[in-house]
Amino acid sequence: MIVTVGPNVDPSLVRAALIEHGLWVRRFDGLDAVQFFIEPMSPSVARETILKIEGVVDVAVSSPSTPRLDAHPSTLDVGGVAIGAGAAPVLMAGPCSVETEEQIHSLASEVARAGGSFLRGGAFKPRTSPYDFQGHGQSALRWLRTAADQHHLRVVTEALQPSDAPLVAEYADLVQVGSRNMHNAPLLRAVGATHRPVLLKRGMAATVDEWLFAAETLLLHGAQGVVLCERGIRGFETSTRFTLDIAAVALIAHVHHLPIIVDPSHAAGRRDLIPALCDASIAAGAAGVMVESHDRPGCALSDGPQAISPETLSMIGARMFARTPGGREPHVSNSSLRSCVA
Repeated sequence: MIVTVGPNVDPSLVRAALIEHGLWVRRFDGLDAVQFFIEPMSPSVARETILKIEGVVDVAVSSPSTPRLDAHPSTLDVGGVAIGAGAAPVLMAGPCSVETEEQIHSLASEVARAGGSFLRGGAFKPRTSPYDFQGHGQSALRWLRTAADQHHLRVVTEALQPSDAPLVAEYADLVQVGSRNMHNAPLLRAVGATHRPVLLKRGMAATVDEWLFAAETLLLHGAQGVVLCERGIRGFETSTRFTLDIAAVALIAHVHHLPIIVDPSHAAGRRDLIPALCDASIAAGAAGVMVESHDRPGCALSDGPQAISPETLSMIGARMFARTPGGREPHVSNSSLRSCVA
């Protein structure tokens, strides 16, 4: 945004007025007029408001690069659940991979008991190693839908390739695009064409702008709405699986005013940090969290070290929804997790 000062006007008065609106400004002295450039980190102020400042004759605004995302509501309704500003925090939980029908029914019960709204679980799994468990496909989708309906939950699950998108959309309330696929334009187009709301995970090496452009692509091709999901980015630290970008959470929530949730499970890669990262995410402005939960984490077919027990899930839910008295909940240690029985 560029603000032009009229002739015979003291630029310092205009500058003071701009600063009063919380704007960061930089002055340029041209041949014909003095102009102020509004720095990108400034808060959003309407062009019409700035034009009302005495001495301002013009305000030039560049065309938005993400017009659909700019018009996106700060709160999105997904299957009757509000996600975003002003709504109660949302808990999404379940296993990394749907392993058996019995397992997902058991975990759906635990998610509902913890106050969760969404049952998550992978039917198609993009594993790093081709020898790892890849998911049960359509059978897992059926199990997810039945278990969620039985416990009055919604379903969030991932579409892995364009041909999967229509099938996943039949079963899911919220279609997930995973971190590895954030840059996959054909998949974004196919998922958008299902006209479902989409959970878009940030690419593990993606900038915020790249993430927002991927969201714009989904909306351009018909997505009903987008919920962004911060799941950690790659850095030089090796103590955690990825680095959770809390600053990006605050940026999306408070500057872009878009619904965002956080996946601390993939960010940390270790279950002992999950409760604290959930607290930090909500404090930063996240509309909710997505965590991996397993009835027997030591036996999980994928991502066992980051899966939390049902007991820890209930603790997180209690803290999120303030159902417990003041003070922090007791820590649930790894030793309390259920043993693996063959």
